[in-house]
Amino acid sequence: MFFDDEFDRIFKRMSRSFMDFDDVFENVKSQDGKTYGPFYYGYSMTVGPDGKPQIQEYGNVRPGLLPTAETREPLIDTIVDEKEGVLKLVAEMPGVEKKDIKVVVEGNVVNVDAEHGDKKYHGRVPIKRKVDADSVKATYTNGILEVQFKLKGEDKPKGKTVEVN
Repeated sequence: MFFDDEFDRIFKRMSRSFMDFDDVFENVKSQDGKTYGPFYYGYSMTVGPDGKPQIQEYGNVRPGLLPTAETREPLIDTIVDEKEGVLKLVAEMPGVEKKDIKVVVEGNVVNVDAEHGDKKYHGRVPIKRKVDADSVKATYTNGILEVQFKLKGEDKPKGKTVEVN
């Protein structure tokens, strides 16, 4: 029952966002007679390990705003596999080649950039888990980029037990 109520609430919020989209597109088209694009905006919904739904926005237009950039924000999912001990970032970036992709890890943020002809992508993903930055590997096949890190164990508090006499 909780999941159904939560889903209905989230769906209504998402639907409101799309109601204003037609106005955004009309304003962009009619400004100077030129057509711009592509414009896209959406939500990715997954169920987290705790059983609660997780919503992630993506796209180069936000409801009520004009396009934010000429680059597209790829849909990037973060997957934590505790059993295998890895964290994976999976990004959909069709229309580019492996040599066009640049992945940079800066602290706890991964920046993904790619450009091939008129296809331009930029994504910035914060990593909320402790990972081994030196273990990073990236593969690109059929429009799907996968960046994988090994998870680090939680830091154990250091200290010394003192015997009381």
